[in-house]
Amino acid sequence: MFGYITLAPDALPKDRCDRYRAFYCGLCRTLRQRHGGLSRITLSYDLTFLYILLNSLYEPQETLGLERCFVHPVAGTNFIVSEAAEYCADMNIALSYHKCMDDWQDDRSLPGRAEAALLRRSYERVKALYPEKCAVIEDCLRQIGQLEKAGAQSLDGAANLTAQLLGTIYAYKERDYWAETLAQMGQGLGRFIYLMDAYEDLPQDLRKKRYNPLAAYHQREDYEVFARECLTMLIAECTEAFETLPVVQDADLLRNILYNGCWSRYHALQKRRDKNKPAVVKEGTA
Repeated sequence: MFGYITLAPDALPKDRCDRYRAFYCGLCRTLRQRHGGLSRITLSYDLTFLYILLNSLYEPQETLGLERCFVHPVAGTNFIVSEAAEYCADMNIALSYHKCMDDWQDDRSLPGRAEAALLRRSYERVKALYPEKCAVIEDCLRQIGQLEKAGAQSLDGAANLTAQLLGTIYAYKERDYWAETLAQMGQGLGRFIYLMDAYEDLPQDLRKKRYNPLAAYHQREDYEVFARECLTMLIAECTEAFETLPVVQDADLLRNILYNGCWSRYHALQKRRDKNKPAVVKEGTA
């Protein structure tokens, strides 16, 4: 679920990339303060995006600073922290914990099991703070697991559950004026992430005979066009909701991520696959 909602740095000037990095480092700093140093291994670009979005929309008071850390021990790094960082750090823990548990249950990943054990106490604290949100996360993941075990052929079932999960997380303040629009953004991103993850994993899943909702579609002649059109439609659900929000500060960062960065892994996959394709020797040229 992680790693798709990232920046496209080549499309931004350096000072704006530095601003993004300050949010990223601010979220890392908040994770350490709320959940201990080891929690920083869970830091994700996906929750950095949510942090920037909530910070831009609600405009809480920001604290800016410079701090040395194990990654930047000499020169240090700039950071931005606000009230929104605390919420995003907690949601980062919740998603990371369940991802580790999923890795253990699906692949018997010992690192996943070990990391989940390290995160368990932090997750219990997050669950005490946000019982309703964590209940939705757990229920959605349980239902997704059931669908995958049953080998469900439909793309919609698990994608809609991922949408519900992320929509719940994006609705920062319940019964808030912007909660519904934020939930719509999260829902669109949830469907996009689920399908992108399936698209990326399909070759490996086919080799290992693991469940993948795209397995029923990959033999279509128009499979690549079909996948691209589905992904475009799903990210459009998110961007349509986003464009109704009155975000001004850091809107360029948010649009860069939604319109460019979200496609970074997709484009990287296309380049890698094109590179690995055997060369076609034209008749008469050998």
